Amino acid sequence: MIVLGIYIAIFCAAFIVVRFGISKITERRDFTSLKTVTFGDESAVRPNRWASFLSVLTLFFLWGAFTGSAWVPFHAPGPFVGDTEFTYTMEAPDGARDDATVYARVLPTGEKGDPQDVPAGDGFAKNDSIALAAWRSDLVLMDKNDEITRKDGGKVVAIDGQPVSPGSRVEVAHGTVAVTSKGSLNFVPDGGMQMEPIWLPAPESVVARVKEISVRGYQNFTLWEHLYWSLFRVIVGFLCGAIVGIPLGYAMGLSGWFRGWFDPIVEFMRPVPPLALIPLVIIWAGIGESGKIILLFLAALWIMAISARAGVSGVAISKVHAAYSLGASRWQVLRYVIVPNSLPEIFTGARVAMGVCWGTVVAAELVAAEKGAGMMIMVASRFQLTDIVLMGIILIGVIGFSIDILMRKAEDWLVPWKGRT
Repeated sequence: MIVLGIYIAIFCAAFIVVRFGISKITERRDFTSLKTVTFGDESAVRPNRWASFLSVLTLFFLWGAFTGSAWVPFHAPGPFVGDTEFTYTMEAPDGARDDATVYARVLPTGEKGDPQDVPAGDGFAKNDSIALAAWRSDLVLMDKNDEITRKDGGKVVAIDGQPVSPGSRVEVAHGTVAVTSKGSLNFVPDGGMQMEPIWLPAPESVVARVKEISVRGYQNFTLWEHLYWSLFRVIVGFLCGAIVGIPLGYAMGLSGWFRGWFDPIVEFMRPVPPLALIPLVIIWAGIGESGKIILLFLAALWIMAISARAGVSGVAISKVHAAYSLGASRWQVLRYVIVPNSLPEIFTGARVAMGVCWGTVVAAELVAAEKGAGMMIMVASRFQLTDIVLMGIILIGVIGFSIDILMRKAEDWLVPWKGRT
């Protein structure tokens, strides 16, 4: 909730700065900006590059701030590291009480050290010392060196002067102490607001992994080989789905017979997630490359068919009538009216299909794959190598985003009339 609140605050501040400051200075005057009616006109909405830049920068700074990264100038409060102590009160069966102190040494993650050397004390409750790593806890068997133990009927009745009983928890300096059901003490040092590296590593750790795996490889293949095979599977599966799906969508949009014949099949398969088809594809095509490409083909097929059908259905009938009135044949209507006007819908479907294919290939590579980004992520997760998992996710997102940008550029080149007709 704290991170979300910070993110919302930065978003609002950035919006005010860009909207009423930078945008006024860098205001453009072109075809789109000169439109008199823009609200509700999708063609008049272009991404604000300053907003995109600040969005990525905000996510990076939040990531670094809450992981203790050396790449950002400020950090959220980190875990406690250093020496601390708390006092417990042991009560003997006869009601006598004695205090003893537990000295705790909290070490940075990954470091090892010895507990402090402390005097035992004069009473029947003796002092103790422990050493543990940040973000970890340690069970304190405080009576292992006491003259009166729990077996003798002794019990802890207070911690730092606060009354306790089995199951209770007390805040102490730099941490909390819980009394277990058996009467021992469990010390947990303050974790701060930063994420433990095993859950979310710092940016520099992820970059270091990229360099390491690029050179040394991971699971017998380099990073680029893993990404190449994932990209190859996605592109081949998507192209196969587009080659079949687009003509099928056109046929369904132009012929009542084709629509009646294929509509039940398309509408039945459309809501079925591609991941549900993995067992069936393995049975039919095995666990080799052909099975993965078939799965990606099925993931893209229905999306491309529906987008092509929607593109045909969205063509203004007035344009079709105008073409016929000028003597155009059916082929000419298809070539010069239907195809150009349906391309925007097809490109939108292609972008959606490409994203679905990326999600599907990662899942497909979880099943008996020797190489691929999904396989790399899966193996790393088994060993809790979160930096490799995060590295794979980021690279998949970067590649997917790059492909989406290329498809947008291709759409601008092939469909320059979009939003102007």
